[in-house]
Amino acid sequence: MEVCKMAETNGMDKVTENGSIRIADEVVAIIAGLAATEVDGVAGMSGGVVGGIAEILGRKNLSKGVKVEVGEKEAAIDIYLIVKFGIRIPDVALKIQENVKQAIDSMTGLNVVEINVHVQGVAFPEPERKADEEELQQRVK
Repeated sequence: MEVCKMAETNGMDKVTENGSIRIADEVVAIIAGLAATEVDGVAGMSGGVVGGIAEILGRKNLSKGVKVEVGEKEAAIDIYLIVKFGIRIPDVALKIQENVKQAIDSMTGLNVVEINVHVQGVAFPEPERKADEEELQQRVK
């Protein structure tokens, strides 16, 4: 299990009789990124468009494709991602919004006021190399 240290950011503060609870923006971003990538049809998070090409980020960079604004009781989230070819984008985006809202609400208690899904690219399936290699071997014989 990986443990992320809480960053010193403008996260949510809650004071209780036993002390204070602080949830950093980075933590909310990681929760949102992980919840988004759990949805079928998501190829990965996007690091942004650089030179017209969206870069797919791995699991270690989940928060890089997510922007959050966290207040005392509410959060607004922007998610940048790449979807798999052949899926219906509006359906996947709706599932992402539902999954992210549920995950953040259950883990942090924050009320999610908006989740904006930014689809920045489409990932095409890799051609099967095995079939190509067999075809090449047949031609050589």
